Order: sequence, then C-alpha cells, then structure tokens
Amino acid sequence: MRDKVSRILSELPPGTDSPIIEKFDPDSSPILSMVVSGKRSAREVTEIADKKIKRQLEAVKNVGAVTLVGDRRREIQVVIDPDRLLAYGLSIAQVREAIRKQNVEVPGGRITWETTEQGLRTMGRIENVRDFEGLIVADRKGAPVRLKDIGSVLDTEEEPRSISRLDGKNAVSVLIRKQSGTNTVEVIDKIKEKVGEIKSTLPSDIELEVVIDQSRFIKKAVSQVEEHLVMGAILASLIILLFIRNWRSALIAAIAIPTSIIGTFTLMKYMGFTLNNMTLLALSVCTGIVIDDAIIVLENIFRHMEEEGRTPLEAAIKGTKEISLAVMATTLSLVVIFLPIAFMQGTVGMFWKSFGLTATFAIMISLLVSFTLTPMLSSRFLKLKEAKAASKNSKIYSIVEGSYLKLLGWSLRHRAIVIIAAIAMLFSVVPLSKLSKAEFIADDDMSEFEVIVETPPGSSLDKSSEIIAGVEKKIAAIPEVEHTFTTIGVRGQYLSNVTDASIYVDLKHMSERERPQKEIMQEVRVLLKDMPGLRVSVQLINLVSGGGFKSTPFNLVLRGPELKKLDEYSGEIITRLKAIPGFVDTDTGQALKHPELQVHIDRQKASDLGVSVEAIAASLRTMVGGEKVSLFREKDEQYNVRLRLAQDYRKDSGSIYTLTVPGSDGMLVKLNNVAELTPGTSPGQIDRFSQERQITIISNLHNKPLGEAMADADKLVKEMKLPHEYSTSYLGRGKLMAEAFRNFMIAFVLSIIFIYMVLAAQFESFVHPLSIMTSIFIAIPFGILSLILAGNTLNIYSVMGMFILIGVVKKNGILQVDYTNTLRARGMDRYEAQMLANKVRLRPILMTTFAIIAGMLPVTLGRGDGSAARASLAVVIVGGQAMCLLVTLLVIPVVYSALDDIKLPAFLKSFRLPWKKRPAEQA
Repeated sequence: MRDKVSRILSELPPGTDSPIIEKFDPDSSPILSMVVSGKRSAREVTEIADKKIKRQLEAVKNVGAVTLVGDRRREIQVVIDPDRLLAYGLSIAQVREAIRKQNVEVPGGRITWETTEQGLRTMGRIENVRDFEGLIVADRKGAPVRLKDIGSVLDTEEEPRSISRLDGKNAVSVLIRKQSGTNTVEVIDKIKEKVGEIKSTLPSDIELEVVIDQSRFIKKAVSQVEEHLVMGAILASLIILLFIRNWRSALIAAIAIPTSIIGTFTLMKYMGFTLNNMTLLALSVCTGIVIDDAIIVLENIFRHMEEEGRTPLEAAIKGTKEISLAVMATTLSLVVIFLPIAFMQGTVGMFWKSFGLTATFAIMISLLVSFTLTPMLSSRFLKLKEAKAASKNSKIYSIVEGSYLKLLGWSLRHRAIVIIAAIAMLFSVVPLSKLSKAEFIADDDMSEFEVIVETPPGSSLDKSSEIIAGVEKKIAAIPEVEHTFTTIGVRGQYLSNVTDASIYVDLKHMSERERPQKEIMQEVRVLLKDMPGLRVSVQLINLVSGGGFKSTPFNLVLRGPELKKLDEYSGEIITRLKAIPGFVDTDTGQALKHPELQVHIDRQKASDLGVSVEAIAASLRTMVGGEKVSLFREKDEQYNVRLRLAQDYRKDSGSIYTLTVPGSDGMLVKLNNVAELTPGTSPGQIDRFSQERQITIISNLHNKPLGEAMADADKLVKEMKLPHEYSTSYLGRGKLMAEAFRNFMIAFVLSIIFIYMVLAAQFESFVHPLSIMTSIFIAIPFGILSLILAGNTLNIYSVMGMFILIGVVKKNGILQVDYTNTLRARGMDRYEAQMLANKVRLRPILMTTFAIIAGMLPVTLGRGDGSAARASLAVVIVGGQAMCLLVTLLVIPVVYSALDDIKLPAFLKSFRLPWKKRPAEQA
C-alpha cells in the first residue's frame, strides 16, 4: 500500500501533507499521559518537556512514540512588510530564494594530495539569528536590499495550534505510546521508574504529573480477579468438606486447585501469555472446574471405603479405575468447548485466544492431577475409621437423596410428561431471547470518561479555548469529579482543527461516590445541552483509538453515489433517532463545513498581465499561511525558519486584496487586478469506502443496549424506503458484535459436533450421547433466564459463560449414563440400574455443581474495576447451573430410557472400539 501511494506523491499539489497509512492496532493508543507545568513561559516549559523528558522517555525499552501537545516550539520568523516589498519591486518568491541560497552547508567533494585526503565543505550557515537581517535579497541601483530593509527577523515561537490544560491551567502534555505487542503494565512501570529519575533533574519550579494511566485500571481489575481466584478456591474446598465431612478428603481435593493452576503457569509461559485480565479470568472460571475431576475420583474412592470397607490403597486403585473413563469423557468434552473459542477468527478472536488456551491447559492438567496425585494422596492419608462414619447418613442429605429418588421414580413412570416439559423448556429460548437485550460488551464503571466537543466552525484557537473553559467549569463543579484534562486542536495522536477539543474527566473511585459513572455522564449531557453551537459527545474512554476521537457504540454507515442525497437522508435519520428514548449525542460523524475565503482568478486578466495561477497560489501560501524556507542551527538543535507577512497585512479580505504577485518581466501585480475573493465553505472531511461516498451517523446510548438500538435503526431505515443504490451497515461495536456472535455460532456448532464424537467414543454408541446432550439444550434457556433476572445483557462475556455452562452441565449426564451402563453390563435391570446409578452419582454431581457455583460466586457478586463484564459471564454459569440442576437430573434418565426403547439398528445403540474394555470387564 505504501509503495503504491508513494508513486503518486509527485502528482499531489506542492505543500500537501504526506498521506498517513496506518494499520489497525489496539496498541496504538497512549498508555500514559503526563502534564508538564511551571511558572515559566510556554516556550521554556516546552524546551524542558522536549529535551529533558520526551527524549529520555523515548529511550525507555518498548516505548513506541512520545508526543507533545500544547507545546510552543522555538521558531525564527522572517516577517515581511508588503509595502516595503512593493517599494523595492520585490516578490515574496525572491525573498524565499534569497534565504534558501544564503543559508546552506554543502559538501564540495574531496581533496587528495600525496598520501592524504580531506573533505571539502562550504560553511554557509547563519550562526546568529541577527545575521538573517543582513542577508541580501536583491540589488537596486547598485545598492543591496537586505532583509531588514523589507521586514524584521523575530526569534519567537511557532503559531499555536493546540492547547493543553490540567484543571483549567495551561500545561504541556506528554502522550506516550508503547510498541505493538508489548505488555502495558510492564512498559508503564519502566516509564514511571524513568520519570522518578527525570524528576530529580528538573528545575524546582517544574512539575511533572501523571494524568491518564492505563495500568491503574488493569492493575485494579487484575487484583480483583486474583481475589476472586483465592476466594473461589476456598469456597470450592469448603463445599467438599460440607458434603464428605472429612477434612483429609477436603484437603486432598483442594490440592488439585493450586497444583493445576501452577502447572498452567508453565504452559502459559511457553505460549508467551502474561497474567492479564483474560488469563486470570480463565483461571477464575476454572477454579471450580479443575477441582471437579479430583472430586469425582475422590468421592468414588471414599465411597468404596465407607460402603464396601476397602482399604485406602484398594479403594484408590479400584475407585480410580472404575471412574477413569467417565472422568476422561467429562474433561475432554469440556476441552472441545474451549478449543474452538481459542481459535476463533476476527478481532474478538484475538482477545479470547489466551482465555481459551489457558482454560484448556488448566483442565487438562486437572485431569492428570486427578489420575495421579489425588489417588496417591488418598491411599496415604485417608483413614478407614473416618470413612466408616458414613457421611451420606446426615439427616439433610438423606432428605435430599430420598426426595430426589422419589421424583426420579415418578419421572421414569411418566416419561411423556417429563419429555413434553423438557421440549417446552427448550422452545422457551425464543421468548427468553426476545426479553434479553444484546450488546457487544457490558460497560464497566472505570471512574473516567471523556467529553468530545466541537466548537462552532470558524472559531479561532483563542475563541475555542474560551468556550471550552466554560465547559470545563461546568464539569469541574460536579462533586464526583477529581480532575479534568483538556486538549484542544488534537484528534487522537494528530494535530487537527482548532475547533476540536477533548476533555478527559477523572472521577473519584466508585468506592468513594454514591452515583454510578453513567449518571454523572448523563448530568454532563444535561449541563452542556444549553450551550449553543457545540457538538458534544459524552463517552467512555476508547482504549483502541486512545481517546480524542468520537468513539460511540452506535455507528450507522449510509452509502450512496450523491453526497447531497446522503446529507439529506442522514439528516432525516438523525432527526428520527433523536426522538427515540436512549439515543443521546446523536449526530453525523462528518466534520462540519469550514468557512474559507476563496480566490477566484480571472484567467483572461491574469494572462494579459503575465501572471500564472501557480504564482498566485504559491505567493499567497507563503505570504498568508507562511512557509518553512530554511533551518537555523544552534549547537545540536535545529529550528524552522518561516517566511510570511506581518499579521496586519493578512487579517482580512481587504488586506489580502492589496497583496502583490509576480507577473511577466518581474512586474508586480496587485491581487485585486486578477482575482476576486468570495466567502465560501469546504467539506471538513470526505469519507469513501470502495470508492463509494459514505456518511456515518453516530450516537451514544443511555440505558439502551446496542442490539436494541440497532433493531430500532433498522426498522427506521426500512420505513424510509431508501433508493436501491443507497445502503446502510454498521461499524465499530455493531460490526464487532455481529462478527463475534457469528463466530460464536460457528464455535458452538463445532463444539456440539466434537462433544458428540467424544461421547460416542466413550459410550461406544451413537444413541446414548444424545441423552447426555439433552442437558446442553435445556441449560441454554436457564442461562438466558439468569441474565434477565440479574439485569445483565447478552454480550460476548455472557455468551462465553453460555459455552462454559453447556460444558459443565453435561458432566452430570456423563456420570449418570456411565454408571447406568456399567450396572446394566453387570446384568442389572434398566430401571433398577438407573435408580441405583443416580443414587450413587448424586453426591459427586451435587459436589461438583456446588463447587463450580462456589468457585464462581466471588466473580458473580464482585463489585469493582472490570466487574461488570466478568459478572455477566459468571451469572450465566452460576444461575444456569443452579436452576437446571434438578431438571437435568430428571430429564437425562428419562430421555435415556426413551431412546433405549426405540427400535434402532444394533450398531447405532452399541459398537465396539478394539482398545476399550466393556464396563463388565472393567469390574
């Protein structure tokens, strides 16, 4: 792409900025923003910020770029008086060439003499600013015309085009970006170390303060997940103690958690994963899961000891062998849930890769632990005397077991009723899905947001600064606001129009305020509503764009051939959207048209006077806009030398009319003789996609999920009946949400296929896996119901929770069906086998279910940084597990018996894998 663009650079008009070609990169946002302030001139503060801070920070490992905003850099300005220029009969082009030719340093080749060689260099650079005034521009009547005769030379600073303020006080801001693919927290920690060193070298009146720090939220979120991980592990271990009432057993099972997690760290390091929000979330989710295998094996060993009186060693061997294939099936069928997630495509897939693989590592290591460490510890530390206490004889458990067996017996005798009820539950997905609200991701209370403001078109930097100062005062008056950090004339990482402003609002931490962030953001909207002529977007910080951009959740793109029609249709859509509750800050993403003074040249007059269009354009660009014509070097620093007219001669159309441009034979022609100046406007921006023009309609959302907003917009556009050559689509979160849900659906289908293959191989049957997989489809409506009851939305985190839910609920079915088949292979009647198998497996099923719920409970109830997204995942697992437990315990045996009664070819019900033994043979 860059090669193709570089080929046409020569065809662009002189003075055109080089095109910027960038690859989408989530690491492109500033990770740290600081302000430099002091009781000095802006130029002095800039010098310190540049030489003592910026350059040292650029040397820090993995720092990608350091940008200054609100800086005032030194500049040598050659200011020309056009009246004197006319008196001497000189054009601005002659002045420009004179400066360029008389401030040079040019190598002149080599001098070789006998055995020596020397370089030759013409040292023609001006070494003192005052010496510019003596440069000879031309010769008039034998006398030289010097720069000082037609103007003056000023050692000053660049024309300000940006402003930076902290809490209303001017400052120079330092924006730091990291290199792509590096760890944010590590880079910021290194930067802070360097900042500590830099502070000791700064003058005492200079302050350097960190304003925006991405690592703060990350560290707090990671700390929360670490707490949830520890609390979940403790709660899951207590569940074992509650059921078995044997502290040795609880300790043996609990050891599986740290063992599995520590082992996972090794594989994570091999894969290059760090302990970040996603990997720690995966470990938190797996806290209750990794203990499952150990619980199942341990409970079976303990059962052999308390019911059959076996020694710990005999029970460990017999119990592990008996349950091993079922444990393998439960584990592998859970792994095939996470693997498709880890290899999902698209932008969202990048973020879930580390989650899916970390969970896979933890689960596979837990399988190894349950087959090695758990039996070994059981054989050594479990006591036969303690096992004889018969933990199942507790009054509460006896009531639970007895009630369940009665319900199971009734269900097996009334299969039709149970199956119809199960089908009704399955079809309840449709109305429940309509009740649930979809969005891309749950918005967290980050204790920070930004206000993007565009002042009226044509506002100067000073006027914009005055308007924004009023906005800052209104925001700062809100009690929960700690700091405001403002930049004007900057969009993202680039200079933009002086009408563009961004105000970063830092709030007190959520633990120190009563109102949520959303309420405060809405108050800001109300406060700014009455300020005329402003375009305002109150929005969350976008970590991808780095702030400073309008980054709204709702982005509707309208495409078509005619820009005028696009303006008309987009205006109608915006008007209608504003009337729908929940749409706020609704506007077009296009920059407003900029007012300008247009020079219309009379070509006939210009031709008669020998004035070319290029000469007019070049002269005006230099005289009015100013042109960098040379460089001034002082020690090791270089500063721009800019040529332009004095301010009084370029302040309005009247003064510009009197300017002169070169004609034929060196004659000077006044601009009003060859051109006319008329006010006009130019587009702020023109967007195209595949060479088709487009306009983006943007909006923030208040208490309105993105999915609902998109549905409202689709309905609205459909009612408008746009011509067929005009189309709409979504960008940003809307596009990502559609992409994510599509990829999740593909992963879901693959997971179902893989689960079926694993179960078919385990049970050597094409039919029995179907009874187990019934639990998957029954769990989905309960997962959605959990979201609705908790007031959460269907987003990428809750969909991930749904995947985990279907992975863990089918573990119950595997334990039920596996032992039923074992008993039937030993010659027991189906009904008796089902009743006994479900009685025996009830305790491990309850233990594993409540262990998972206990492990996820801290995440579900957690309140803090990043908790909203994590809670939407955990709610699905906890609520879905709890609500569908009894249903699956009843439905799976019923479906099993119903499928068993269907007359099918024998090979569908049972086939033989040569390397596996029958349950009866294992016994």
